[in-house]
Amino acid sequence: MRYRVRAHFRETHDVVTVVLDPAEEPVPVPRPGQFCMLWLPGVGESAISLSGRSHPDEPLVHTVRAVGPVTAALCALGVGDEVGVRGPFGRDFGLDDPDLDGADLAIVAGGLGLAPLRPVLYRVLDERDRFGEVTLLVGARAPEELLYPDELERWSRSGAVAVFQTVDRAWPNWPHEVGVVTQLVPLLRGRVDRTWAFVCGPELMMRYAARSLVGRGIRPERVLVSLERNMQCGFGLCGHCQLGPFFVCHDGPVLEWSRVESLMAVRER
Repeated sequence: MRYRVRAHFRETHDVVTVVLDPAEEPVPVPRPGQFCMLWLPGVGESAISLSGRSHPDEPLVHTVRAVGPVTAALCALGVGDEVGVRGPFGRDFGLDDPDLDGADLAIVAGGLGLAPLRPVLYRVLDERDRFGEVTLLVGARAPEELLYPDELERWSRSGAVAVFQTVDRAWPNWPHEVGVVTQLVPLLRGRVDRTWAFVCGPELMMRYAARSLVGRGIRPERVLVSLERNMQCGFGLCGHCQLGPFFVCHDGPVLEWSRVESLMAVRER
């Protein structure tokens, strides 16, 4: 379906958020954790996760890092430009699962991984009375690489979410932690026997974060990781995103750590 750019915001030197309105019939509303295929004629198509609210009255919002020709072109879109949208595709974070009623939540994001997790936070805050303790652990390379800093501050001030931030390298007077995001795991609020974890970020970070969460006592099937592979069709047909028995575009991108731990331990060739 055709969409037009309503607005775009520069998040970091190589990351842009684009806000899209339908120019014709809209695609179905993506759920938190799902992705759409964004297409630019003559350039190509790229799988980009939802990073805005999951609601029929809201525009499509996608946060994109320029890492190749397609994503660079998406980051260069201006207001009024058109983009093709297919989707939504993939398995979401399952926030409708009644097993989450009353659960404590650990949301762990590294770098751009906060973008697919932002819809989770929006949904959790909209239904705040449904959950117990909610903790957000956020890591980035440097303070200027953190996504959505104003929202992080607002969520923290609200008291609805315990927000902890860390960076690999900091400027003078940086008020938060310095180091990798896994060192924040001991700061989680709530009880591990009723905690569900949502994790997204670079693959190495997710491996260590998932192991730390399980080591703390969270059940592996309750640690949900959002995987990234070369997703081209969205239907599990082309095979480019195959990971062992899974096609990430169809069986994922969100999968339980208990199902993918052994697969993510295999070195890529």
